[in-house]
Amino acid sequence: MLNVEKEFFSNITFRERAIFEGAISMGALFHQFIGTPVNKETVNSLELAIEKSLSLQPAIEKVEVDINLDILEREISEFEYTSLTGDMIDVKIYSKVNKTLAIIRMKFIEELNYPLMFIEDIQEDINENIQK
Repeated sequence: MLNVEKEFFSNITFRERAIFEGAISMGALFHQFIGTPVNKETVNSLELAIEKSLSLQPAIEKVEVDINLDILEREISEFEYTSLTGDMIDVKIYSKVNKTLAIIRMKFIEELNYPLMFIEDIQEDINENIQK
């Protein structure tokens, strides 16, 4: 049987792998869900769908999604929905490899007028799993 860790990830540290896995998930989230139709009635189920689907990916311990209701309500069209945009969404992805936890975040930064993805924190020697 193929040893994925040895075959494909032996050239990087657990820290680098945790960052990699979280970043891959964040990119997937952005390109998969931005543009999704959403309204006040579906916002909670969309947040949950994003959290649950990304949690299936390797090394992802926890995902927190918050869609800004103020922006959402401001953007609702006469058809009673809008499309999810980068300025509406604040996401934290907790990626854990071995004992290293990387917290990858996407947050809209007003000064940049941009939904920035960045490494919020890295914690070493984490033994327990993150509560979902």
